[in-house]
Amino acid sequence: MTTTFLPTILPGDPAPAPAPVAPIPSGGWFPAIDPTLFRQEQRVDANAITDARVRQALIAAIIRVRRDLSEWRAEQVAAGFTTLDEVPADHVDGASELVILYRRAVFTAAKAEIVERYVDVDLTGRGERSAEQLDPTVAELRRDSVHAVREILDVGRMTVELI
Repeated sequence: MTTTFLPTILPGDPAPAPAPVAPIPSGGWFPAIDPTLFRQEQRVDANAITDARVRQALIAAIIRVRRDLSEWRAEQVAAGFTTLDEVPADHVDGASELVILYRRAVFTAAKAEIVERYVDVDLTGRGERSAEQLDPTVAELRRDSVHAVREILDVGRMTVELI
């Protein structure tokens, strides 16, 4: 007779310490994106979302943000800057504001996709929130991503037109 132990992850259990994951290159000009930092900053539970799903969401977000910034990037390259970090900007906590904003744009876009596709990710341990209650969260995450891109571009956040 053999006894086996099957570990069970219960709701509310702390997430296991994620194994180090390789950063995702953003094409060389933009900085690489660290999936582990993304999980920490955006509170993406390793029990609920696999590394492969996180990577897929981050890659999609990188593509979208890079496309949003493509013209601006071309202007910066023409001005002689070989990376985003070289573009003149104030620094906060030892990092360029532009790098911080790029990371925020990617992280919030990726989190919005994860929450939208895997609705249970943002639920409480008791499942008290419904999918309808998550819609504003997804909209807020997308808004934060757009705001970060617009701050990099140094353009306003709103257009008002009189009718």
